[in-house]
Amino acid sequence: MCENHGFGLSRRGFIVAGAAAALSGGVALPAMAQSAAPNAISPDAALKRLMDGNARYAANAPDQKDFTAGRAARASAQYPFAAILSCADSRVAPELAFDEGPGELFVVRLAGNFVNDDGLASLEYGAKFLGTPLIMVLGHTNCGAVDAAIKVLKDNAKLPGHLPELVNSIKPAVEKAKAEKPANLLDASIAANVALNVNRLKTAKPILSKMIADGKVKVVGAVYDLSTGKVNLLA
Repeated sequence: MCENHGFGLSRRGFIVAGAAAALSGGVALPAMAQSAAPNAISPDAALKRLMDGNARYAANAPDQKDFTAGRAARASAQYPFAAILSCADSRVAPELAFDEGPGELFVVRLAGNFVNDDGLASLEYGAKFLGTPLIMVLGHTNCGAVDAAIKVLKDNAKLPGHLPELVNSIKPAVEKAKAEKPANLLDASIAANVALNVNRLKTAKPILSKMIADGKVKVVGAVYDLSTGKVNLLA
């Protein structure tokens, strides 16, 4: 969030200079113009675009081939149509998985794809000031962070450094999944972790919960299959 992110346009076309001044240390940012931004689409349209892109990726028929296109325009503005809260796992690359080029996705990544204060602030920024109409919490199969939380609960494993703090954020999902006695605890915990964090974002006050209630933003959960490349939406 350090460079100019295109406050000159908004999908809702309102003035945010006063509100954005608080983010920029009291320096008023440029007022937004009244024309519609490229990401001025509905949450459902944004979700369809994501899933259509994933279908192309899984079929090895991507549209994205020229990553230089639009580079000059992106230097002064960005209009992401979706925000992705993704795991930091190196095998998960949201732009590739959804067949999108630079500037299209606003991605927040950390091991275990859970919501913390910094990640929430980033997603709030994307929704409020960049106009992203969709937020997806994206887990993935065979997640090492979730597996570590399972091992800590099951075997009382001791982890070094700050890893216990990370695991503590995932434990509630593992406990919820375990209570349902699933056939595969890891898969169930991965899904439960996504669902819990979708709910956290839906109820996050004051920004996201209000935008969701107003129909301006939608939050969904999904799991990326490492072996097939397919993204499966959670009910």
